[in-house]
Amino acid sequence: MLTLKKAQTILKVALATGREKGMKPLAVVVFDGRGAMKVAAAEDGTSLGRMKIAIGKAKGALELGVGSRALEKMAKERAHFIVAATSAVGGKLVPVAGGVLIRDAKGVVVGVVGVSGDTSDNDELAASAGIAAAGLVADGGQG
Repeated sequence: MLTLKKAQTILKVALATGREKGMKPLAVVVFDGRGAMKVAAAEDGTSLGRMKIAIGKAKGALELGVGSRALEKMAKERAHFIVAATSAVGGKLVPVAGGVLIRDAKGVVVGVVGVSGDTSDNDELAASAGIAAAGLVADGGQG
């Protein structure tokens, strides 16, 4: 289960990782396994669309059950599928790294993090750091 306390840890550490690594200002959103928003924040200096992109990365990953890095690969290999999937989930699918599934020790998806603001690789790095700090397992879709 993704508790509010764990979600807050993920958010706090993701933002702190961004500052430590000199990333551009980040928008971070954490949803539980049902897709209910637990926490969200946008740092000063993020553009208006960054939270929408973070939500799209997270929702797409959760809706399709794979980290958004895998969705990026699908978009390159099977663009027609991603177009159809985007329509099916109401347009809330951004197929680039930064949407990271949160798994428990047994591998069960208990939530998802979406980060936007820097490069997609850095967004994923910040999300993964937050997830690890909460004692959970990050699945960005590398596998």
